[in-house]
Amino acid sequence: MQSPSVFILGVMAFSSLVLAPAFAEEPAGKPDENSVVIEGEASYYGGKFHGRKTANGEIFDQNKMTAASKELPLGSKATVTNEETGKSVDVKINDRGPYVDGRVLDLSKGAAKKLDMIDDGTAPVTIEVDPDKQPTDKVREKVEDLAEKNVPGMKKETAKAD
Repeated sequence: MQSPSVFILGVMAFSSLVLAPAFAEEPAGKPDENSVVIEGEASYYGGKFHGRKTANGEIFDQNKMTAASKELPLGSKATVTNEETGKSVDVKINDRGPYVDGRVLDLSKGAAKKLDMIDDGTAPVTIEVDPDKQPTDKVREKVEDLAEKNVPGMKKETAKAD
């Protein structure tokens, strides 16, 4: 007869094999089918804007992980990936901009550092906004609504907007 501890270890090992697939996450880099994905050029801002009020009323801190977007809902959370370096950062959209043609996002200086784009000042990026990772139902609904629209740089299954 087996000791109780050997039996318990056996049950735990079997359970982990059976349950592991249920807890597996999507592979990194594969966006959720409901996500908003935008590709384009990002820049960063800081300096004279540090300490000023942002579009959502927060005080801009150039060292926090935030960004400005004309398209994404204020308060939304996004993952930004520098396509040249492969580095990613999670940011909160708390401001409006950029106001330079051809740019899709203005990052805080802190976020730009994480993406290793300070020296160049700009970088090609992919922005992913997953509705399920939003802080409130209201923001989630706005992201879902945005996914139905055609915004500059947004990737769609059938076509890419310019």
